[in-house]
Amino acid sequence: MTRPAGQGPSDEQRYDQGMTVRREVLSDEHVDRAIAGTTEFTADFQDFITRVAWGDVWSRPGLDRRSRSVAVLTALIALGHHEELAMHVRAALRNGLTADEIREVILQSAVYCGVPAANTAFRVADEVLAGE
Repeated sequence: MTRPAGQGPSDEQRYDQGMTVRREVLSDEHVDRAIAGTTEFTADFQDFITRVAWGDVWSRPGLDRRSRSVAVLTALIALGHHEELAMHVRAALRNGLTADEIREVILQSAVYCGVPAANTAFRVADEVLAGE
């Protein structure tokens, strides 16, 4: 479905929506640290992820946040993005996943992403769940 010209939200509206969702999912503390660490070099990227990842994709009605967290955890495990995995394990807990459900996501990922990827994911998730 395409929107008629001029019917979509403005960049500013997408940014504002994205910032709201980003804070709800990742926490005010995390977002405040990311913003404080923004440089002239990284400013465009921070704007991009806030508008597109959080304002467009995470704000869509097609999946609830729990489902989005499952998809993100799986993708991060598959691609070996461990720093992001830790952040999104915390986000998954905020989005209502339980530790048992996170364990199931990692077990499922072991079949499709590989045992070494799941082994690392279990280590990362265990650290997060233990409070690092």
